[in-house]
Amino acid sequence: MLPPRAITTACALLALAGAGAAGAQPVIPGSTAFCLYEIPVDDGGKRRWINLGIVQYVEATRSEVKIFYGAGGLGSGHEARIAVASMEEALLQLEKMRRVAAACR
Repeated sequence: MLPPRAITTACALLALAGAGAAGAQPVIPGSTAFCLYEIPVDDGGKRRWINLGIVQYVEATRSEVKIFYGAGGLGSGHEARIAVASMEEALLQLEKMRRVAAACR
């Protein structure tokens, strides 16, 4: 029989693994310092998460949502781009991010 900690860890990993299939974000209690949000990637089977705790700002247009994170100084940060078809879809993407961030409190 597995120890309780191993079962808890396995359940968390299974929740993460199943979340991308339906496009839903996992609802695993987190913290503001480590708050993962999965972003779509067009690279085969690769999956990518960003830490919402280090997001600097977000830009939304009718064609994409850009998330700027990890910036130190002199443009040393990174950006993630999520393609969308309309401003309404961009706002839905932002609402998903807000819900995940709220769960990390």
